[in-house]
Amino acid sequence: MQNTTSKSRVAVTGSTYAAPLFGVCGSVVNDTRFWRWGSDNLLPDALALVARNSTVHRRIINDKADYISGKGLTWDENFPRLGALVTEVNGSGESMRQLLNKVAFDKVLFGNAFVEAVTDVNGSFLSLYHIDASKVRLARDSQHVLLHHDWGNFTPSDAVSLPLYPNFEQCEDGTLRCVVRYAGYEPQFEHYGVPDYIAGLNASAIVYKTDRWNICRLDNSFQLSGIMLLDGVVDGEQQAAEITRLAERKFGGTPGQVMFVMRDSSEGDNSRFIPLSNTSDGDWRELHDQATADIVVAHSWFRALSGLDFSAGFSSERILQEYELALNTVIISEQAELMEPIRMLIERTLGINADSLAIINHPPTQSRPEYMKVWEARRAEGLDYDETDPAQNIFLAQLTKS
Repeated sequence: MQNTTSKSRVAVTGSTYAAPLFGVCGSVVNDTRFWRWGSDNLLPDALALVARNSTVHRRIINDKADYISGKGLTWDENFPRLGALVTEVNGSGESMRQLLNKVAFDKVLFGNAFVEAVTDVNGSFLSLYHIDASKVRLARDSQHVLLHHDWGNFTPSDAVSLPLYPNFEQCEDGTLRCVVRYAGYEPQFEHYGVPDYIAGLNASAIVYKTDRWNICRLDNSFQLSGIMLLDGVVDGEQQAAEITRLAERKFGGTPGQVMFVMRDSSEGDNSRFIPLSNTSDGDWRELHDQATADIVVAHSWFRALSGLDFSAGFSSERILQEYELALNTVIISEQAELMEPIRMLIERTLGINADSLAIINHPPTQSRPEYMKVWEARRAEGLDYDETDPAQNIFLAQLTKS
């Protein structure tokens, strides 16, 4: 018999939680004891900035993290401590599903993710905390990670060292702690993983820039680019600069770029604006569409699961087909990578068999016919099922009506 939960929270009787430590465990470090993440050690900041400015790129990251973390978890109800941990995985009241969603998000965005595990010498409890991957660097010994709140302004006295799993170290509060590290493999990158979409960074930048171009056109009321000829004799550079500023306030704009030309005029005032015809709108749209398609491919993801084709009509059949492909090519393998060290941690610290702990997957649209029985639906979704269980022999239509 299995039990399931998603985001519910309950108090766990007899459990002890420890808060995540940031500054009271490990030794002081210096900037020669860690491997730089990127040439300037700030690659995570750059990746996060791109994700916050590219619409399609961010949508795929969000959706992949949601699909990978699933709709909850299932476990054997014969292990109540396991169920309690799934329901409330740390002292902050997070469920394991919430924790996994943050870890999956970091893994998709950065190609790396980190979880802090906290226990004691008796194994009386286990707490798991997500660590923001952008705050972590790998130590030179490859056996520890270093935590710092701002790597752009690194101060050795504020850095914290924690061991990598499976090694635990005792901290000042008596707890044993370690960090589980998730890293995507990439040849020639020994110390940090690389996100799947690394080949699509330029495409993400193109989508961002084409969006900004359209926003500027809108802000400028679709003003044409052109050349502004200004007649008149000026007395020195200061007056010329003032005339240019006045004309710029009146005629300037982006992307309605205006080039100002100052010239002397012997007769009358021949100042005028010469528009430059713009025939590149179609090229910009094609560039945007091509970059969008490249982003999806770089993520090893699917258009129907990225919300890109809804304008052409909602096709539940296509969504389900692409979901099945994503489930078998991306989602399940990522879930296995996330869950394996967590199961091992549970078994090592609490002495509980965690083989039954699994993520629940549901398709984004419902395709199961109402005349299908519960056990048949569970079998179709790859879950454990029992044909003899009375609760699983009712029809889905009965559940819908109830």
